[in-house]
Amino acid sequence: MHIFVTGTDTGIGKTFVTASLAAVMQSLGYKAGVYKPFQSGAEEKNGFLVSPDLAYVKKLDFYVETLSSYLLKPPTAPSIAAEIDGVQINFQTVTREFQTLKQNCEIVLVEGAGGIMTPVTKNKTMGDVAKLLDIPLLIVARPDLGTINHTLLTINYAKMLGLSIAGVIINRYPSKTDDIAIKTAPGIIEEFSGVSVLGILPEIPNFDMTKPGELIDIFINSVDIEQIFRIKIPKLNLSL
Repeated sequence: MHIFVTGTDTGIGKTFVTASLAAVMQSLGYKAGVYKPFQSGAEEKNGFLVSPDLAYVKKLDFYVETLSSYLLKPPTAPSIAAEIDGVQINFQTVTREFQTLKQNCEIVLVEGAGGIMTPVTKNKTMGDVAKLLDIPLLIVARPDLGTINHTLLTINYAKMLGLSIAGVIINRYPSKTDDIAIKTAPGIIEEFSGVSVLGILPEIPNFDMTKPGELIDIFINSVDIEQIFRIKIPKLNLSL
């Protein structure tokens, strides 16, 4: 099962979720790949542009295969960044390179840029890219006030496009919270959308310093990996 990871907002934790899920699948014996079609805010190192998001993937598990089609310097929507950099985005390139990664990997996670309505070209959004690749959507959401509205809007737009939705993961959920908005959000999202919340990830201070093995444990215990990837995890792997 390949999935397209999007978020209800930018800075929501898509890269963290994508990289961690890839590391989990590698730990379970699957060859995993991460495809970042458009990397805005690309960084220059040793004369080459690199993807900071894919660098984080490699940091968690060097053996996860990574690929990005468009490395764009401006930290803004791909449509604007491409125009500034003088780059013309070709969707045939995106399709071809996704298919190439699929041939080498059993599991491919595609990480979008921003949210599902982020403009990629003057007349196409990130949702159109997900539809083009024809893989289920995994939505990363925040836990606090406003997340119900943002998440339902994302889900409804995805349904308008005819996209399959694997589920929702709520990221950075505060432990022992008494905030009624936070506590009721997962249930209301499911009730109003008919889409399952497949994971509630705890808030992890300094997550970028957390050891990969610890993150894998957190994900296996907090996220329904079997439902997302349509697999069955042997019980002996649950004590990783």
